[in-house]
Amino acid sequence: MFGKFRNKVKAFKLSLRSKMVISLSLIAAVLFISSAISILEYRKMSNYVSELIGDNIRSINLTQELSSAVDSYNLGILKAIGYNSISGIPDFDQNKFVADCDSLKNAIAARSTILPLADSVLCSYNNYMQTSMELEEVIQSDFINSREWYFDRLQPVFGELRGDIDMLSAEIFSDLQANSAAFDEGFGRSVIPGAVAIAMGIILVLLLMFFISVYYVSPIYKMLDELENYIDFARKYDYTFDGDDELSQLNAGITEITEENRLLRLRLKKLKENKAEDES
Repeated sequence: MFGKFRNKVKAFKLSLRSKMVISLSLIAAVLFISSAISILEYRKMSNYVSELIGDNIRSINLTQELSSAVDSYNLGILKAIGYNSISGIPDFDQNKFVADCDSLKNAIAARSTILPLADSVLCSYNNYMQTSMELEEVIQSDFINSREWYFDRLQPVFGELRGDIDMLSAEIFSDLQANSAAFDEGFGRSVIPGAVAIAMGIILVLLLMFFISVYYVSPIYKMLDELENYIDFARKYDYTFDGDDELSQLNAGITEITEENRLLRLRLKKLKENKAEDES
């Protein structure tokens, strides 16, 4: 019964080639899985944060367009006051201004702090436009000083509008910096699996080198030393080690061959001695 069990165990013993293939395959599998996780994590993070950063940049461009539009319109009002005529006032696309503000509020990257600032811009814009509508009446009136109206009434409202636009732009820029920092942090997280894969690969390679050195390279060198002693000094080849693969079989074969060769040499030597005695 025990003999059958031992034969079954021997049947499942791994060969030298199988051990090497399994060891290298394990290293390749660890490196592949870790690299795949690192790539997937990086792509997921990159797509999400890149979308946020792109949305921040579009929002910053929109705030610059808003600022440029109100600056141009306000300068037109100042020129109209200087020429005492409303014919030189540039057209102001109110629908586009409101649509741009709505785009800022509906942006993917809009945080809770951005939404009230966009509402403040719309509120300041409405106050500014209502005040600017007084321009025609101011210019036609003989009792209102247009310059005093501009600097005392319109300019403070314009300053509030520009201040709200600047605050909105600064908050979007702050959000852009936060998303950039999140991108850097996410990139660091995505690098971790790759670093772990490299570290694990190095450890496994070192373990494999140690395994090969201890269980294969060292026995081969000892086998060679025993063979040299056998050839040079006719010593008995006497080296054994624990193993059940082809290297162990090779060592057993060398032991058997050298022992037979040693016995053959002794037999030949004895025959020569007997022959010498007979001749004498």
